[in-house]
Amino acid sequence: MDDEVLKVYGYINISSYRARAVKALQGSEKNPSTIAKDSGIKINHISNVLRQLKKCKVAVCINEDAHKNRIYRLTEMGEEVAKYVDNL
Repeated sequence: MDDEVLKVYGYINISSYRARAVKALQGSEKNPSTIAKDSGIKINHISNVLRQLKKCKVAVCINEDAHKNRIYRLTEMGEEVAKYVDNL
């Protein structure tokens, strides 16, 4: 794991919400409701978590212009980080 991925891994792993959202997104594309359900995060917290994941370049929204039912997936770095995130 290179230094950049290691820094991002540390940032993700210190928050159980971020870690659970990354694991929920691993290997698939999902909307916020499904991410919340799969990760056990309350829906009112998921948008903040997704914003944090986008900011650190772990996740991207593939239909940013949509006002409803946005779809998120992990970036290449996000998939790499997901391999190492602790199972919660």
